[in-house]
Amino acid sequence: MHILIIEDDLAIAANLYDFLESRGHSVDAAVNGTAGLHLAVTQRFDAILLDLGLPGMNGITLCRKLRQESQIDTPILMLTARDTLEDKLIGFEQGADDYMIKPFALKEVEARLLAMHKRHAGKVANRILEVGELFFDPKTVSIRFENKNVKLPPKCIRLLALMMSEPGRVFSREELEQEAWEESQETSDTLRSHMHILRRALTKAGGYDPIETVHGLGYCLTLREQQLRD
Repeated sequence: MHILIIEDDLAIAANLYDFLESRGHSVDAAVNGTAGLHLAVTQRFDAILLDLGLPGMNGITLCRKLRQESQIDTPILMLTARDTLEDKLIGFEQGADDYMIKPFALKEVEARLLAMHKRHAGKVANRILEVGELFFDPKTVSIRFENKNVKLPPKCIRLLALMMSEPGRVFSREELEQEAWEESQETSDTLRSHMHILRRALTKAGGYDPIETVHGLGYCLTLREQQLRD
């Protein structure tokens, strides 16, 4: 996932940044509300970790601006030392998706981020995906590439749908494994073998492989025109 951390406590921000990056996520950070708001509206993120007590612009105000003024629906996990029910209700009313009290376990933060991302992705799970000449209809589970039907096993369909949801974006091994198996695999062999099946089927139907391996990072779906330019 691409995650934005908005946290003014440098030690907490560094711990979150290092842990999430070590887990294969792409991470950006801001130390105040103004900088966080700018990043959130100018870049696309899968989830936002938002501290409530920020200097300049607090987390509640920032959350409200994102939801009401910028119409951004990125999942938001609020982090705060305040543990009263009233504080939590205010956060939820302004658009937060989840709430964690400091101190927290880093593994639980990641688990909640993944759960939020999965729920958010489910909101658009039934829409037809189209990337160039590649089509996927989740209702009928039908796939066409260059006007030819493509038959794939379920795990490969999940991998393809995830990459089609954001063409051109590099998905990490962790993200792909969470989507297909809902947990990390012991080795990369399982993901690699399914990607091989997927790429072979697409190449057979369309005459070329639209999936690019980004060494050391993951995989992304690219259009033929983009491949030719590169």
